Amino acid sequence: MAENVVDNYNLEEDTQHGRFLTFSLEEEVFGIEIKYVTEIIGMQSITKVPEVPTYIKGIINLRGKIIPVLDVRLQFGKEPVDYNDRTCIVVIDIEAVSVGLIVDNVEEVLTIDDEEIAPPPSNKTGFENRFMKGIGKAGGKVQLLLDCERLLKNEEIEVIEELLEEK
Repeated sequence: MAENVVDNYNLEEDTQHGRFLTFSLEEEVFGIEIKYVTEIIGMQSITKVPEVPTYIKGIINLRGKIIPVLDVRLQFGKEPVDYNDRTCIVVIDIEAVSVGLIVDNVEEVLTIDDEEIAPPPSNKTGFENRFMKGIGKAGGKVQLLLDCERLLKNEEIEVIEELLEEK
């Protein structure tokens, strides 16, 4: 019986392998592994929280669950823009913590084969980015693939967990 559970888990992992939800910030297209994504929702009222980094916009109540929300645009050092009808919150699970990522526009779900993913530039080039897992090439475009587990530093996860404990 336990074998079936393991087989089903491996099958689910295999069906999600190489699948990325892509979204845009300005002209750049980013991808995150679909296995981290729990849902995509439209913008909604965000309760501001004092004494957090500026890119942590606050918290939302999603069907009774409190979820911290961060603006990926601000986290990546881009200029803030007004949210519009294309702006979405992508809810992901990182290390058992649900986090909402505000993105300009959700594009599509792409399958990118391993051989179509180049490693991120090394720090020898002077370009090191803790967020990047690789560079994908699919559909004639380049996608910057993000490492969901590195989107937040440990101390940022601790701040979020403290926020959740207070609510």
